[in-house]
Amino acid sequence: MKILLMEDDLILNEIIEEHLLEMGHEVISVFCGNDAEELLYSQKFDLLLLDVNVPDIKGFELLTDLRNNSIKTPAIFLTSLSLADDVEKGFQSGCDDYIKKPFELKELDLRINNIKRLFNISSNNQINLPNNMILDKENLLIKKDKEEIHISKKEIEVLIYLTRNKDKIISIEELSSNVWAYEDSPNASTIRTYIKNLRKILGEELITNIRGVGYRFNSK
Repeated sequence: MKILLMEDDLILNEIIEEHLLEMGHEVISVFCGNDAEELLYSQKFDLLLLDVNVPDIKGFELLTDLRNNSIKTPAIFLTSLSLADDVEKGFQSGCDDYIKKPFELKELDLRINNIKRLFNISSNNQINLPNNMILDKENLLIKKDKEEIHISKKEIEVLIYLTRNKDKIISIEELSSNVWAYEDSPNASTIRTYIKNLRKILGEELITNIRGVGYRFNSK
């Protein structure tokens, strides 16, 4: 996983970063909200680990802004703010989990693994799809029965976003904000063409077109 770590305690930042690297993750660490914001609008991440009381933009504010811009990268707060009101504010800002300091690194691993499960984030280059199909990200193809069907990199990114948000209706605007978050997005008809091709390969029952609203990847 590619993880953004925002923690202004130098020692704790180093401890967490070293541990995550040992666990096989790619980590970029920052110490303030401004640096985090700059990275979040220029790179893609699989997970955000965010302290709250950091210089410049606070964690709650940063995540609220991301969610308001339809960027739904999974996020876990790591904070000493432990009151129920703080936890409530964290989840209202859009976090997916909330860890109170101090915590053991094993707990962090458990929470990260749960996020991977919930959002179907794979540690390797293959993702299992329904009906015994496999998405091979490295080789840009879908394995279906005994057939290997090549698709474009953008079609893969669209499919991954839909699978991570399975059973939810995803609009064209949300896809554009997340899949093309850091580059010029194509027009809506181009995105529809990507999805039309995916539906043709996977089966229309797997990706439902909710007319006038968006698309839903069906887990069952």
